[in-house]
Amino acid sequence: MGNSLKKFAPGSEEKKAKEIGPIIERRFDTHFSDTTKVFNLADFYQAVCETVEEINKKIGSTQFRVPNSIALKRAYDAHHKGKDKSLTKEEFETILREVIIGAGFTGIGAKDTLLYIFGVPLTTLFIKQQIMPRVIPNEIFIPGITSATVFVLAKLNKI
Repeated sequence: MGNSLKKFAPGSEEKKAKEIGPIIERRFDTHFSDTTKVFNLADFYQAVCETVEEINKKIGSTQFRVPNSIALKRAYDAHHKGKDKSLTKEEFETILREVIIGAGFTGIGAKDTLLYIFGVPLTTLFIKQQIMPRVIPNEIFIPGITSATVFVLAKLNKI
């Protein structure tokens, strides 16, 4: 459970940026290593989508949104200096950092966790009230089920 506090600690964004750097470099080498070929915007969009997908797999529960095409084209036009030349590694990295930070996070992992933490105890309380309402007092049952849910989520690395 202590690992979830690291997400909110100062500097966690810098740690994520360090994890993202090698992925961006690897994807650049995969897509743009041929400097003689002139790439169009569709090739660039494909590279960005694959890079965001790989970043999402690496980071885990926090998911980045794929940027919309207008923001991506605006960043591409702003940072790609040589229109007739191939994209450089620095330009690709600058564009991705700007677009990914601008697109934000989906936060699906947090929604799932909140659903489990509140939904499981509430559901079990309703079932308990229907089957055996007086066997275990609610003052003991609700915190026990909530603690068990948090324990299972922690063991599954969801929180």
